[in-house]
Amino acid sequence: MKGPMRVYYDEEGDFLEISIGKPTKSHAEEVKPGIFLRFDDKTEEVKSVGIFNFKKRAKDLKDIKLDIPVEVNFSAISS
Repeated sequence: MKGPMRVYYDEEGDFLEISIGKPTKSHAEEVKPGIFLRFDDKTEEVKSVGIFNFKKRAKDLKDIKLDIPVEVNFSAISS
């Protein structure tokens, strides 16, 4: 996954989505109950992870640990 990371949280629906890169046509698969990965239709690259009932899963929002099968690589951009 390359590109800017976006974090979206819907408090009313208690849904968190973290996406990386430019949005593309994609499909989602539930990998665990309430946890979805969205894959690019052409490349099958993971584009985002969505988590339903986020607050219920994270008892203490200061220390959140969810086992999500996604690898993210960060690199520094120098100017």
